[in-house]
Amino acid sequence: MDIQFFKESPFNTIISFHKLIESFEEIALSDVDYRSNYAKAILEQIDLIPELRTGIQDYSIIKDNEALIKNILADLFPTALTHNEIKAVTIPFQNISFNYTERFKKILKNAGDEFYMEIRDFSEHQFYINNCCLILSYYYNQRIDFNQPFFYDIPDENGVEKHYRILYNADFMEIIPTENSVLLTQEDIDQLIDNYNDIDLWKSKFPKGSWILRGFGIVSLFDATTESAISILKSNLLKPGPKTVETDEEVSNIFQSIFNLPNLKVGFIIYNPEEEKFIRPAKYDKQMKSFLLSADQEVDCKNAFFGCSFENLLDNREPFVISNVSKFTEESTNKRLGEHLLKQGIQSCIFAPVIKSGHLLGVVELVSQNPRDLNSVNATKLDLVLPYLTDTIDRYNTDMQHQIEAIIQREYTTIHPSVYWKFKRESQNYFQNMNHTKDYIFKEIVFKNVYPLYGQIDIKGSSEHRNETVKIDLKSQLTALLEIFDNQKPNSNLVLLEQRKFELESLRSELDFPLKADTEQHIQRYIEEEIHPILKNTKGNAKDEKLAELYFEKLDEKTGMFYHERKKFDNAMSIINKRLATVLDRKQVEAQQIYPHYYERFKTDGVEHNLYIGASISPTKPFDIMYLHNLRLWQLQTLCEMELEHHELKESLPYELDVTSLILVFSSPLSIRFRMDEKRFDVDGTYNARYEVVKKRIDKSNIKGSNERITEKEKITIVYSQNSEEAEYLKYIKYLQHKKILEPSIEQFEVEDLQGVSGLRAIRVKVINNISNSKIKKITYQDLLDELN
Repeated sequence: MDIQFFKESPFNTIISFHKLIESFEEIALSDVDYRSNYAKAILEQIDLIPELRTGIQDYSIIKDNEALIKNILADLFPTALTHNEIKAVTIPFQNISFNYTERFKKILKNAGDEFYMEIRDFSEHQFYINNCCLILSYYYNQRIDFNQPFFYDIPDENGVEKHYRILYNADFMEIIPTENSVLLTQEDIDQLIDNYNDIDLWKSKFPKGSWILRGFGIVSLFDATTESAISILKSNLLKPGPKTVETDEEVSNIFQSIFNLPNLKVGFIIYNPEEEKFIRPAKYDKQMKSFLLSADQEVDCKNAFFGCSFENLLDNREPFVISNVSKFTEESTNKRLGEHLLKQGIQSCIFAPVIKSGHLLGVVELVSQNPRDLNSVNATKLDLVLPYLTDTIDRYNTDMQHQIEAIIQREYTTIHPSVYWKFKRESQNYFQNMNHTKDYIFKEIVFKNVYPLYGQIDIKGSSEHRNETVKIDLKSQLTALLEIFDNQKPNSNLVLLEQRKFELESLRSELDFPLKADTEQHIQRYIEEEIHPILKNTKGNAKDEKLAELYFEKLDEKTGMFYHERKKFDNAMSIINKRLATVLDRKQVEAQQIYPHYYERFKTDGVEHNLYIGASISPTKPFDIMYLHNLRLWQLQTLCEMELEHHELKESLPYELDVTSLILVFSSPLSIRFRMDEKRFDVDGTYNARYEVVKKRIDKSNIKGSNERITEKEKITIVYSQNSEEAEYLKYIKYLQHKKILEPSIEQFEVEDLQGVSGLRAIRVKVINNISNSKIKKITYQDLLDELN
């Protein structure tokens, strides 16, 4: 007999057979002699053990009187059915059970000595409240449907987990209140029904041990393995969140229960219709394996690996079944597939297509190490689970498409999160109207009255540096070729070699002058078409061949030219851009906390950024001009931090490069419009175009009346046009000088006139480069005002 109580219960449980004994007493008084005599004989034995009538709390009495109790229960446990029924005496929800049928005994024996039978997913909380519900139902006559399905999960002799549905019969039980019980009103009962999870409330109305549960119950089990396993699989597949598929071991256990095969394993592959390939979903790579694609991540579905074996699966959408892989390998023309399966110890398998609306989504793989375990007969069981797998894979594909679209939106378009809401609203309008009208006209995405902020950190003299590295590499390559030709011994090609040497020397001399637009392409084409064929086809001595070999080793794989100095320059440019963009992106996250605004940046020969702030971008949040001032101060601080980042990085660069910083101040609000053809925002209107003109030309401008550029290395240049802007930025500079971020000296000058634009002025100030980035803490506009006041 299994005995295990939960720690607390509203019941004091007493096992009693008094109701059966009363029925024996009635039979003893009947006129049917054999029935009467049998009843009297049983009653004589019962009288020797009065606890069978009054109640048993010492469970050893049950164990000592198993034979008598079996006879008392004989009418409820017919001998003819003992090998068929799964039945025992129990107390509902408690692990008290005895008087098992022979089939029940066999099931428990096969489970092993260490197995302990307990209700699946049944907590102490549920145990207590379910007992309380018994009282409400049987004593207070409340119609409460609390009998959810209960299951025992019991392994068989092969280790396959079987699932048994539990049914209780409580006809031989009675519920009795004690002096400690609480008399409930209908209001109390209503309160309990509305508060299932409030265990303290239930315990206050049904104190521990305040009721007596007297009698016994009967538990009957029926094998619901297939139905339960499908339900578990459905729960695992349909639950939300990233872990929609459990580990392959857990899924295999479920299929083992459905097919009653202890060695069954499950795999899965997805079909990609665009490329007509089978792929292993990377998202579940560690959770669900594949036996068809054990080595490759993907394979063409028309690949010779599958041969004609998969024609039914692909064309007719029917399962492909191999009941004996060894025999299949010997007799089939597709030995490659058979050998692939045998290497994995697979002797029988089913590959079933998963189909939605006539389209192939993927293939479920069932494999076993035993021949004929899987066959065309039990393959029909897949019809029970394929609908759930179909929904799961369809949802996986939909989720994947949504994530891909999100990645495209995040990585490849300029729809910043701050303005995404407006695109979404317009898309919703289209979606809601697309079934009502054929010609829906998209509204233009425009944000009016926004304030622009523009800034950049530019690589100083990048074009000159690039040209210089090109010239160095070209000279090195031409010199290497001339060295090879100088070592060539006279032969029949002497005249041709002399001509080529002359041409190479002429090209090298050209590089002493400024580089022309087509010089690099001209030299590259000449070397590839005229020189390389000679080197590859001319046989020379060992030294010549060694020089040629060393020359070809120095060529870049992509360009086919020397790419040493240019590589250093390109790498330095890439490192600077990446590091500075990282700083800007990180600081931009902080800036969004000031006030939501549109942000975009570009990597060119440096890093540029545009910001637009205004009420139209975030209509749910009140806008104040103070947010613009905060953002301007943030921008100036951020450029200081980017300058310091470059200064710390400079010494470790493969090619030394300096940077210049610039801020363009524009105080008039403007409108920005999303250009559908370019898929980006641009300023709107003729007047506002002036701002774009200044942006494009200002960094190459000179100080008025001189040949000196307005930008200079390690300095920040602030270009403006109004006195109020000048006063505002001088406050910021003064404050940052006070914080030892900017040097004390300030330069102020006029900017030369641009085409259609005049009257611009500038402030230039140097960043103190011997401080650490960590010293530039976030300073708000209010901080500045507080300190200045």
